[in-house]
Amino acid sequence: MEQELIIEVKNMTKNFGITKALRGVDVKFYRGQIRGLIGENGSGKSTITSILAGMQKATSGEAFYKGQPWDPDSMVEAQKAGISMVLQEANTIPNCTVAENIFAGRFDEFSKFGIVNMKKLNAAAQKMLDDFNITHIKAADSINKYGFEDRKLIEIVRCVSEDTEVFVVDETTTALSHEGRKLIYDLIHKLKDNGKSVIFISHDMEEILEQCTDLTVLRDGEIIGHLNREEMDMPNAEQVIRYMMVGREIGDAYYREDYDISHGDKVALELKNVTLGEIKDFSLQVHEGEIIGFGGLSGCGMHEIGRLAFGLEKPESGEVLREGKKIHNCNDAISAGIGYISKNRDTEALILEGSIQDNITLPSEKDLAKKLFIKPSDEKNLSDKEIDSFRIKCNDGNQWVNTLSGGNKQKVSFAKWTAKGSDVIIMDCPTRGVDIGVKQFMYALIAEMKKQGKAIILISEEMAELIGMADKIVVMKDFAISKEFTRSKDLSETDIIEYMI
Repeated sequence: MEQELIIEVKNMTKNFGITKALRGVDVKFYRGQIRGLIGENGSGKSTITSILAGMQKATSGEAFYKGQPWDPDSMVEAQKAGISMVLQEANTIPNCTVAENIFAGRFDEFSKFGIVNMKKLNAAAQKMLDDFNITHIKAADSINKYGFEDRKLIEIVRCVSEDTEVFVVDETTTALSHEGRKLIYDLIHKLKDNGKSVIFISHDMEEILEQCTDLTVLRDGEIIGHLNREEMDMPNAEQVIRYMMVGREIGDAYYREDYDISHGDKVALELKNVTLGEIKDFSLQVHEGEIIGFGGLSGCGMHEIGRLAFGLEKPESGEVLREGKKIHNCNDAISAGIGYISKNRDTEALILEGSIQDNITLPSEKDLAKKLFIKPSDEKNLSDKEIDSFRIKCNDGNQWVNTLSGGNKQKVSFAKWTAKGSDVIIMDCPTRGVDIGVKQFMYALIAEMKKQGKAIILISEEMAELIGMADKIVVMKDFAISKEFTRSKDLSETDIIEYMI
């Protein structure tokens, strides 16, 4: 039976200044379909869907939804019409309740004479949470109480209702634990089976091949080709898709090929008997030229260790020491040569409404200041050097960070610490939401940092990344170390997972 067309995009273009994000794109989306969109960062995947979901306007071209011209003015308008999108980065409203976030823009459904019935609002939101089996989140709680992953789950609940016709998932699964991913996989297949349309954006090739019914590959703002399920099941499908994405062969060797776990004798960073909340009497030493990886399930405490090490969280007892000197806060950490790449890129790692240059040079301002004055040429030279080194796709250093793709944003997150010359780098999910080309670049950079004697804490939710890059893997469970593994070619994901659960 022929599938029913629900959205059609014709000759769509989108320009950001001289940057062409979309170049005459034509694509169709059908009911009963999970269509994957894949391509390198900056290929145009999110640009297409953000236009359809009312986040921004196309420069030219047109779209049709249910056979009618489609040009929404906002995400609220799009969602009311049945098109919902859950984003890669946080998209919740701080200092409001969970219920207020779920029904943002829809308070009129619970209002009488302009007064919102909060009891009715909370009850409706809690029912939606319970229907998704997300029982640990309470509708009446402040959103501030919940971490990044829980906020993503709240966004999903907000986006999906009985009226949802098209559900866009933009790199959301990278922020979720195994349980969270299962929830969203079950949801998209349920929507497909009910005749809805799902647009699924991901850099995870295995995920795309397992979950999608169809696939569209983009490169540099253009559609390179489409694959159906039969073509996606071909033995060489992964290699074909990679070639379509980047226009060249990409080998499988992303990670370190050596098994050299040697490092310097000098301790670069030490956590000594640190206690904070459920983390009790935690100790760790990281040496110069050593990569220590942290792995575990959601809520295991590994992300908190990174924040403690950088001084973002203050321990109740114990010390964080950099070459024997106590780190009290993140200013101390930066001055002592410690850098931190946050998992929450858009809220903690970057100033989105700031230029690339300002973001890159911010940690280095004291170093650049001469007689209380920073020469603009010094800032520009430092920034331009990093832009060239990281091959950041931009017009120049004055371009705002919020106009960059996810992968280029992440390069800026790295570049600010290499510009500073930090000798200790704490990386929390450093390759989350970046494509295979950028991942390859970053893994090569991390390996080079080890050779240079940098001390690295690598916190990751990807087992292959930990096995592929770390000298030692520390497995966390219930806010404590459950097992440590030394780098080995015989180490498998099964060996590690046993100590996470």
